[in-house]
Amino acid sequence: MNYYLTGIEGMPKLLECCEDPLEYFKRNLYPTHFQKLYQMNFQTFEAIENGYNSVIDKEQFLTNMAGALVEYAKTQMDACRRRSARDRKMMDLNMAMVTFVFPMILEYKGNSSVPLTDKLIAAWKEEFPKSVLQATSYEEIEKGFHKKFCYITTAVCRTFGKPDDCYELTLLRNYRDSYLAELPDGPEMIREYYDVAPSVVKHISQRENSDEIYRSIWEDYLSPCIRMIESGQKEACRERYEEMVRTLRGEYLYH
Repeated sequence: MNYYLTGIEGMPKLLECCEDPLEYFKRNLYPTHFQKLYQMNFQTFEAIENGYNSVIDKEQFLTNMAGALVEYAKTQMDACRRRSARDRKMMDLNMAMVTFVFPMILEYKGNSSVPLTDKLIAAWKEEFPKSVLQATSYEEIEKGFHKKFCYITTAVCRTFGKPDDCYELTLLRNYRDSYLAELPDGPEMIREYYDVAPSVVKHISQRENSDEIYRSIWEDYLSPCIRMIESGQKEACRERYEEMVRTLRGEYLYH
């Protein structure tokens, strides 16, 4: 087998097979779909691992692999003429990378796995500067489903010493799953949250005044949202929720 050729041809397929990632990013669907995709692409991971272990210039080998996937993503973006279509495609691609591509590569657990994700993150950032991706494993995502992924709220509540099943987190998660998800634009809103929230938390947590920032998020956004939900003002809460995501994305991702 030509390991290099098999890897180069297989890398774009990792992303190609993950169309509409949000459809399968549900607790009851994700494990089965992930395993299906992982087995479908296993030959690619094996070829990359064998090639990586046998070549002299390992760094260039992985750079080429990462470039093949990013080039495919670029062709997908270039095919979108309208800005709204490009924004939607970018969110889908970011979501696919975080929820399926990175976890599949890391699931292989080879010598090449972590270095390849690092190369992909660097190549992705170079091609799409406004995207801030972070590699996550399948195990981490599975654990997250039991907490229903509420990254920012969880980080804020931990600042106050609240547990993951506290009243505030449970209320906000239920609001998201029972109200936001049922709105016509709800899935798009949730998709955007999944796209930016992990990186927002990462960037805030690296700052010396992270506790101060999280308390400000609580006072400006989360506490008002909780009061709105409790008083039945679900639409007003949605507007504040959107404002939070938009503000935090602009302040902590692109500056």
